[in-house]
Amino acid sequence: MKMKNINVKIVSSFSIGNSGGNKAGVVLNADNLTNIEKQKIAALVGVSETAFVSSSEIADFKLDFFTPVKQIPHCGHATVATFSLLKQLNQVKGIVSSKETIDGTREISFAGNLAFMEQKAPQYIYLDDYHTVLKLLGISKNELHDDLTPMIVNTGNSFLMLPVKDIKTLQNVSPDLNAILKYSERHNGVGVYTFTPINSSEYDAETRMFAPLYGINEEAATGMAAGPLACYMHKYLNAKKEYHISQGKLMPLPSPSSITVKLAIDSGKISKLFAGGNAYVEKEVTISI
Repeated sequence: MKMKNINVKIVSSFSIGNSGGNKAGVVLNADNLTNIEKQKIAALVGVSETAFVSSSEIADFKLDFFTPVKQIPHCGHATVATFSLLKQLNQVKGIVSSKETIDGTREISFAGNLAFMEQKAPQYIYLDDYHTVLKLLGISKNELHDDLTPMIVNTGNSFLMLPVKDIKTLQNVSPDLNAILKYSERHNGVGVYTFTPINSSEYDAETRMFAPLYGINEEAATGMAAGPLACYMHKYLNAKKEYHISQGKLMPLPSPSSITVKLAIDSGKISKLFAGGNAYVEKEVTISI
């Protein structure tokens, strides 16, 4: 059987300038690839998610997202990576575009060099016994934020929001990856997004993301989690229309990332939101399957 050589661009999303960020693979013109082939390619690329771009009859582009181990409905940083690349290649002409996924269509917008992806209005899922989730990160009740409690928030995917009291606590969490995986399976969630609010001119929160169910021990930037966090902060801390989220600084191998979330408010409620940021092409690789 003849081998296929697939060009994959490695794009770092939510980067700060041309450094940091979260790497995503992007495969253009993927119409002739099967899902089995896409999964093989994603596994060989080895980054947390790879996006495959093909033609769509209901949106500007169709995107399929694969981690090294499975297909997922959405991916924030891979979406930003893809549309930033398409904009750089002049395949997107205006300031608005759209994507089709296995979970419907979403609007994409641009502000200068920043690409933003639409997320749904938030759903909040209250936990009956939130103290049990502290074991997922090896923290005590005293290390939980004084005014906030853990909660699952969904704007397209479910994430456990776990607020801790300060940066030091966030830095010293000890994630039980096996327990997080099982918890995510039980609650049909992606993973644990732990954070602490910060009061600076640059950022509203410092965060860490653990998603072993999807083969990601810790992720440098998670747009689909930053959206729910902005909604959580809007509801329980300070009602703003724009939030700036820092992620990746506290990883064992730091990769500082910056995510901006813009909220659309209708009659006092969040009707939809857009998470976005900067992205740059780091390198290109060829995958043979």
